Amino acid sequence: MRDNILGKSLESLVTELRRDFHRHPELSGEEKRTAAVIADCLRQLGIAAETFGTHHGVGGVITGGKPGPTVALRADMDALPIQEEPDAPYRSLTPGVMHACGHDAHMAMLLGAAALLVRNRESLAGTVKLVFQPAEEANPVGGAQLILREGFLDDAAAIFGLHVWPDLPTGHVGVKPGALMAASDRFTVRIMGKGAHAGQPHQGVDAITVGAAVINSFSHLISRQTNPVDTATLSIGSIHGGERYNVIAREVVMEGTIRTLDEATRREIPAQMKKLLAGIAQAYGATFALDHQPGYPVLNNWSGPTRTVIDAACRVAGKEQVHTDVKPELGAEDFANYLTRIPGAFFWLGCSAAGEKAAALHNSGFCLDEAALPVGAKLLYQIAVDALAGCRGAGGDGSAA
Repeated sequence: MRDNILGKSLESLVTELRRDFHRHPELSGEEKRTAAVIADCLRQLGIAAETFGTHHGVGGVITGGKPGPTVALRADMDALPIQEEPDAPYRSLTPGVMHACGHDAHMAMLLGAAALLVRNRESLAGTVKLVFQPAEEANPVGGAQLILREGFLDDAAAIFGLHVWPDLPTGHVGVKPGALMAASDRFTVRIMGKGAHAGQPHQGVDAITVGAAVINSFSHLISRQTNPVDTATLSIGSIHGGERYNVIAREVVMEGTIRTLDEATRREIPAQMKKLLAGIAQAYGATFALDHQPGYPVLNNWSGPTRTVIDAACRVAGKEQVHTDVKPELGAEDFANYLTRIPGAFFWLGCSAAGEKAAALHNSGFCLDEAALPVGAKLLYQIAVDALAGCRGAGGDGSAA
């Protein structure tokens, strides 16, 4: 989108931007056009755009008219390899790629907040840094680590972000201190048996049979070896093995994910998996290899910044639309990596129109209610202003208040 954005109403600005991003989705690490559009918009707003040589992230700095701390607002940029279903006039123009996780909306809302901040720059007591992060969907690495390595956020006293949330009505906010979203780790299990003719199974070691035993044991690991009050899931999403219908499989490869809400539990599960695999492999005469890849940590909201979000949301959205009793979700978010280094908070913004429920995230039919866009922009603006003013926005700890 290269049209002049100055003078547009907030509603027009965020809607046009979101639709432009939606038409032109780009996968993790490929956000070249997206970054160019963001940089152009920032410059039109009078904000210097900072780009980085090793990735497509974009930063912006808004210096207020009064001295004060530095706070950051973040949006993610990348799309998903999903073919879009809805036949909207602004549907994706890239076959097999769509913004099925709402990152198009996040970028539009942050640019809308930037426009509001620039409009009120002289009254700001401090500096607001805007972070447009690439590769949020690239777990286990993710773009947050790329941004942190740049040093762009070294002076940030607090950081805030949001995610559109189809489980909540449009304009409603879900937030809580402590764990809000799960750690997400990946693993690959390779089981090596011995091939043989299907009519002579005793001459081989059936990797598929061993794999079945592994799957059952992993289920037992969660239901009987993990404390039931420590939420955890272990899911195998991909399994491949065998070469032909009448040949005993000599190898099986399984890939999956572990989701936890507690770092101690997160550390224990891979060790338990390895013990189970060793025992099963020995019993069946097979061998195994376990590749465990730590991904995003638990997203733990800091108590002070969470209070800032709640207070701002009550003013912008209305107290009755702010939900602090939400349950943690086992979806994961790269924003968690910022919170291990910088005090901050992450919240959910409802995007389902009244009487409806938007399709789930990461779904080919996902389509949010665009009425959520100006609400999100105003929320991000108000949070930044309140955090700069010291409204309990840059302190606290990562535990539940």
